[in-house]
Amino acid sequence: GGESMLPIITIARQYGSGGHEVGERLAEKLNVPVLDKQLIAMAAKKSGLSEEVFEKADEKAGNSLLYSMVMGNYTFGSRITGINDMPINDKLFILQSDIIKSAADKGPCVIIGRCGDYILREYDNVFRVFIHANKEARIKRILSKGLCDEKKVSDFVTKRDKQRANYYNFYSNKRWDDLSNYHLTIDSSEFDIDEVAEIIITAIGKIKPPAKK
Repeated sequence: GGESMLPIITIARQYGSGGHEVGERLAEKLNVPVLDKQLIAMAAKKSGLSEEVFEKADEKAGNSLLYSMVMGNYTFGSRITGINDMPINDKLFILQSDIIKSAADKGPCVIIGRCGDYILREYDNVFRVFIHANKEARIKRILSKGLCDEKKVSDFVTKRDKQRANYYNFYSNKRWDDLSNYHLTIDSSEFDIDEVAEIIITAIGKIKPPAKK
């Protein structure tokens, strides 16, 4: 049936833009699995490393890796020496990549964050979305969720975006906010979550099928 036409959908999103909820809603409406930070838990179990270690590595990803590169004690050659000698962040990234690829191999799904669009760059059937919103809207959302107190929230948003950008820019050869990475970018402050999901579904319905190789 028409089912097989659904692509894998990757969602990159600014912090506080509601992109995570959009991804979940989308997966619900399309009846496909969703993958997000629970990838970390899956990766941790798979590798036998404790989840806590992964959580820590993930939060610091952009920072510690950039720092160690600047300090010069980080060599990309380490990829060759085998996964066990690698910094934990890189183990995590490789495990995540494997999990994302095996999900994509199984069929349509929604992948939130985690460089999904970059990891699946060799795949034909991927629809890449970037969700953003103006800072006021993002601040409002974060405050309404009680994720941060009012005094710190503006810096908090900027910092979290910077972390996401660092993480993406470090592990891919592209820039997180480069619009040419994405098929569709949406300002979520103009719509509610449901509408954003519907817009994405409409766009997917209009995609030209990939040219036969």
